Amino acid sequence: MNTIAASSFFEPQVIADPFDYYRAWLPKSPVVQLSETMFLVLSYDLCAQATGDVETFSNNFQGALSGAMAEDGDVAAILAEGWPQVDTLLTADPPTHTRFRKLVNLAFSMKRVAAIEEDMRGVVIELIEKMAAAHESGAEVDFVRDFGIPLPVAMIASQIGMTGDDLDKVKRWSDAFVDRLGRMIPKERELECAREVVEFQHFVKAKIDERRANRTDDLLSDLVYAEVDGERPLEDAEILSIMQQLMVAGNETTTSALAGGLLQLIENPDQMAKAVAAADTGNERAIINLVEEVLRTESPTAGMWRIVLKDAELGGVNIPKGAMVQLRYAAANRDPAKYPDPDRFDIERANARSHLAFGKGIHMCVGNMLSRKEMAVAYTELLKRLTDFRVADGHVPSWPPNMLLRGLTTLPISFRRRA
Repeated sequence: MNTIAASSFFEPQVIADPFDYYRAWLPKSPVVQLSETMFLVLSYDLCAQATGDVETFSNNFQGALSGAMAEDGDVAAILAEGWPQVDTLLTADPPTHTRFRKLVNLAFSMKRVAAIEEDMRGVVIELIEKMAAAHESGAEVDFVRDFGIPLPVAMIASQIGMTGDDLDKVKRWSDAFVDRLGRMIPKERELECAREVVEFQHFVKAKIDERRANRTDDLLSDLVYAEVDGERPLEDAEILSIMQQLMVAGNETTTSALAGGLLQLIENPDQMAKAVAAADTGNERAIINLVEEVLRTESPTAGMWRIVLKDAELGGVNIPKGAMVQLRYAAANRDPAKYPDPDRFDIERANARSHLAFGKGIHMCVGNMLSRKEMAVAYTELLKRLTDFRVADGHVPSWPPNMLLRGLTTLPISFRRRA
């Protein structure tokens, strides 16, 4: 295991299944130098330290998010038909970031999340019933396709005024943004993704215009009308940027966590039994801790970039100004110095919530409350209504390579209704 080369991190099979790499390198070098200007941070404490030091480790990494071929003339020509990418939440530092966080926090309040919980539970139950009916008819049920994707898609779509006929667009757009983030796609797909980005922008811009004319009770209206502390209201390009980030964060990562968590429960029957007991008895605290342990072990946002603004030292490693650092949250969340027996899935783990799956500090994911609520409602209703979950015979779970995000693309399952 210790013979794994540092540079092998870039190999697709390692990106897809990185845990041997983490186990090999974290004990001997919590900061791994991949090249003169690129470093990985693997330990919990150092990832947490870097997230708190925004004066050294900058979030202004828009270039890294724009896709490997963003400057290609053909790609740029397509993107020019939309709105420019602007630095808002994910790719901004204070004081720019502070303004956006204040305004967006108004939209992503606990009040907003609580207001949509009833609708969320209705969507969850409807999806469960559809899966059960399909399974009973002999059709294959893929948990990712039939539950993991449509739940968060329905939730984010309802908050930007999309109808049922539009729901497939959310997934297409989200996939396009995710593929560009992964930086591992051919030019043909880059061109296709650029077209999807522009289509998304024009669609949401029309919805923004509708809300400026007639305010509605949803997240998009909250963003359009957000005002706080005399801050300048959000402009159209800024709202588009925020909605793009929220769509990916509220869609792709929640799908990955839901599916990965169900697989963890299937593979750990003792933990499944505890989770079922919690759902049956209405033990909300136990369900919440289940959600946190899923987020810790799955870490759907496996890593995030930082740009080094000045010569720095981290974990005894000198990092030069201008270097790119990737904080590997998935490695930090399995750091044995923080989590004893870190690869064990334990829904009663006392410090599960301390994970970095949503980041930390000022850049902690603004949609974390919504994602946590979706997962808690989903697992509660699934475990109350269905049982005997199994991975379909012959299926071997796999994860596609992506530099930043990690999640199952398929999870065929069998199950039965509970008596």
